[in-house]
Amino acid sequence: MTEIRQEFIEQAKQLTRNAEVLPNGFEELAAKLQHAHDTNTPLRIKLGMDPTRPDLHLGHTVVMRKLREFQRLGHKIVLLVGGATAMIGDPSGKSETRPALTKEQVEENAKTYFDQMSKVIDISDAEVVNNADWLHKMSFTELLQLAGKVTVAQMMTRDDFAKRYAEGKPIAIHEFFYPLMQAYDSVAIDSDIELGGTDQRFNTLLGRDIQAAYGKKYPQLVMMLPLLEGTDGVVKMSKTYPEHCISLTDSAKDMFGKLMSIPDTLITRYYSLLTDVPLAELIKMDEQIASGSINPRDIKMELAHIITEEYHGKEGADKAQEDFINVVSNKGIPDDIESVKIESEGVNILDLLVRLGFVQSKGEAKRLIQGGGVKLDGEKLSDMSYMVKPNMDVVLQAGKRKFAKLV
Repeated sequence: MTEIRQEFIEQAKQLTRNAEVLPNGFEELAAKLQHAHDTNTPLRIKLGMDPTRPDLHLGHTVVMRKLREFQRLGHKIVLLVGGATAMIGDPSGKSETRPALTKEQVEENAKTYFDQMSKVIDISDAEVVNNADWLHKMSFTELLQLAGKVTVAQMMTRDDFAKRYAEGKPIAIHEFFYPLMQAYDSVAIDSDIELGGTDQRFNTLLGRDIQAAYGKKYPQLVMMLPLLEGTDGVVKMSKTYPEHCISLTDSAKDMFGKLMSIPDTLITRYYSLLTDVPLAELIKMDEQIASGSINPRDIKMELAHIITEEYHGKEGADKAQEDFINVVSNKGIPDDIESVKIESEGVNILDLLVRLGFVQSKGEAKRLIQGGGVKLDGEKLSDMSYMVKPNMDVVLQAGKRKFAKLV
């Protein structure tokens, strides 16, 4: 075996920060990096995306930032839109069959993806493909040949399938085809490395097996990235839980405020996954927080500014920080709050919160009220049947950052 030069060992060490490389760790990655350099053949780095929702959040940027690292080293990133797979729906981690999307829904949701991703990676230098271009053209015979390369026993090693089967919950045959189709994508685009969240372990490793079955001499490596927790610090960040999700489409004010709401226990994890702060500094931060020599709020303020600046520029981050200090720290009310005219018959507080976009649903509104997060002129509101009348001339506050003047 050719000895790996130090240059590529160092590259591999940097690339594997926060990442697990399968099957053989960073040494195999270093060998691939060196071979790519020596043969002047950039590695093809695959990221598959099913456009199940129209917007992205900070959790998605964990893997996107890793793509950027490969891109800066001169490798080719391949962004694969799952036009075909999204019409099945990925069952990974699901306790029941996931609803499929229509072709129209897929196309609509995909429209804004690349605009949002361009805040992190150079889209103009990426190869963008859609797996509908080859999967929709497969004959039934070709599909059966693909299915013949994997056994039912292999499929049942997936935790979610095994759990559902043990619990007597239905598993539709088409769900087995999702990982098969995703795996065949790696054959179609000839990927060298596939990136994904830790919930994609089975799917991405299957891609390696299918490449080998189709004759690829050196199948892809798999790089697993952590799933970022939402602002509650418990469940992974997801649009399913909008109150704990930080979207790339959030305003600078909302993004900054949400970042300030994360638990102190997540500060260095957010720094590690969402910024380029060196590992040595993160270790020092942990030590300072543990010893009480620094206020976690100060470190969190710096974190919120760094991340908000990346997506909204320095001016946006500065203004968001100023607003946060005024509203939260100084108990102030923003100068630019919207005035909302209440109709003559009045409106229920739950309906109003949804109408103003302060919450996504009445259920979320109820939870916010139960938690003491809704106030009228600074007084907590607990009555969920409360009717807001016209000409009340009061300030409605929802959470720490959302205000409206009710007139």
